[in-house]
Amino acid sequence: MADSDTTATVSDVIVERLLEWGVDRIFGYSGDGINGFFAALQRSERGPEFVQARHEENAALMAVGHAKYTGGVGVVTSTQGPGAVHLLNGLYDAKLDHVPVIAIVGQQTASVLGSGYMQEINLSTLFADVASFVQVVATPEQIPMVVDRAFRSALSTRSPAVVILPHDVQIADAPEHEHTHGVVLTSAGFETGRMLPSAEQLEDAARLLASGSKVALLVGQGAKGANEEVVAIAEKLGAGITTSLLGKPHVDESLPFSTGVMGHLGTTASAHLMDNCDTLLIVGSSDPWTEFYPKPGQARAVQVDLDAGRIGDRYPVEVGLVGDAAATLRALVKLLPEASDTSWREEVEGHVRDWHEINELRAHVEVQGVNPELVVRTLSERIPDDAQVALDIGSVVYWYARQLRLPAGVPAHLSSTLASMGCGMPYGIAGKLAHPERPMIVLAGDGGTQMTGVAELITLSKMWMRWNDPRFVLCVLNNRDLAEVSWEQRENERAPRFAASQALPDFRYSSYGELLGLKGILVDSPEQLGRAWDEALSADRPVVLEVITDPSTPLLPPFPAGGEKLEGMHDAIAQEGESGERANALLDEYAEHERTDR
Repeated sequence: MADSDTTATVSDVIVERLLEWGVDRIFGYSGDGINGFFAALQRSERGPEFVQARHEENAALMAVGHAKYTGGVGVVTSTQGPGAVHLLNGLYDAKLDHVPVIAIVGQQTASVLGSGYMQEINLSTLFADVASFVQVVATPEQIPMVVDRAFRSALSTRSPAVVILPHDVQIADAPEHEHTHGVVLTSAGFETGRMLPSAEQLEDAARLLASGSKVALLVGQGAKGANEEVVAIAEKLGAGITTSLLGKPHVDESLPFSTGVMGHLGTTASAHLMDNCDTLLIVGSSDPWTEFYPKPGQARAVQVDLDAGRIGDRYPVEVGLVGDAAATLRALVKLLPEASDTSWREEVEGHVRDWHEINELRAHVEVQGVNPELVVRTLSERIPDDAQVALDIGSVVYWYARQLRLPAGVPAHLSSTLASMGCGMPYGIAGKLAHPERPMIVLAGDGGTQMTGVAELITLSKMWMRWNDPRFVLCVLNNRDLAEVSWEQRENERAPRFAASQALPDFRYSSYGELLGLKGILVDSPEQLGRAWDEALSADRPVVLEVITDPSTPLLPPFPAGGEKLEGMHDAIAQEGESGERANALLDEYAEHERTDR
């Protein structure tokens, strides 16, 4: 708050209210449209801390990352006009992955709005689709009510909320609220209850699940904190477990009946599970890969979700259980009989063993440079138990989904539903700031790194010396290609790689890291990998670990879907001439791994 010699402003009241809501960090970028708010931040002796990103989009992604790594609310701020527009990508990431983010956005002085003034944009219209709550603060008396409503909306809907502050309101004197008509007095704070389905619904679900002989569990991010309950249900039913991409950190993949991630970038063991189950229990997942769900009519389904609007939105369900995942599963498991027939579980575990063999074979396939699967597999063998992981978008997500086994309690986050390239470094910085005592590992391709990572390494270089534990590794898989796009073009369009679109300029990321005062490590042969990871994970400063990988490493969907795609992919690659010969040979080798009887 302002000192005794300074009249408190609306912005001072906002800063004080943010502290009452538990905000300890705000991400953003300055501009004259938000300067009144920044002046109040500077006056505040108690925070929140301000983190300057290199671009408002990155700041918004940092706010999303903060929300994901802390379970709290991310806060981002920007100026009017272009600054506001730049926020949209990060806010859509929050909306589509269902996390609460507050955006505090500057605006021109109210008296000029509607005149076509410099940097004037109709911000209410701009944010109408992305946010659950959008409000222009027209008078000082609306504060702190608008801030409180923004937080409650973001938390209750798990989505962005936007507070728009004209400059004259930011610097106006703090209001003195009277107890009179037209004045709404509110307080900070948000309470949640533990929601449970009715006893009748639980009994219906138990009967349906007990009637199945081949039960599968699909586990998503909504099962966070329910790992023990998920395993207990699977044990009772003799079921196999697969996860969505967001659900991967919430299931112990060392379990013999854990088939790994489902979907296009998932495992063949998971594809078998979903193709052959007769009963499906969906827990906290709305995974979009619907073609990898059981075929319509194949499986009877029960779904557990905290959001009633999610029940039945990906697969037809007979029983919907609206409630907290852990509490609901604890109540449900008491009603389930022990499965007596173990043949389905044995079949599932056999396919899991087969997949582990395939995974190891693929990681050791010889390629030009380093096999990207081996990069992630080598990390999996030495990842610290207290690590945090951030993923950028691209082919690296396939290798994460298939090759990285996360220790219990290690969070891993990415822009999943929006799938926005460039999320990796902003997420990584936010996660490290939230938990500076834990090492952060960012896995990224060269595409996402060129989008935002190069810039945000500057941000990292400014702040790492404040951390008692400086371990932060950006691992860049440098294949000089937008490899996921290239392989999608071959698979989905039966068209050859379009070099003008997908080829990337070569850049020495490790040397750039050294230029910024970080440690750079360059790896161009598989023999260097183990030592490089050990060095990176024990360094006395953040590390840019650059690995030269092969863009011809196939992104083959799990079989049987992958087998159906082979002919078209081969035809597309054949059109590339000599440059595609290695990709075709590797594609054949990958397919042979799937066909081999074990």
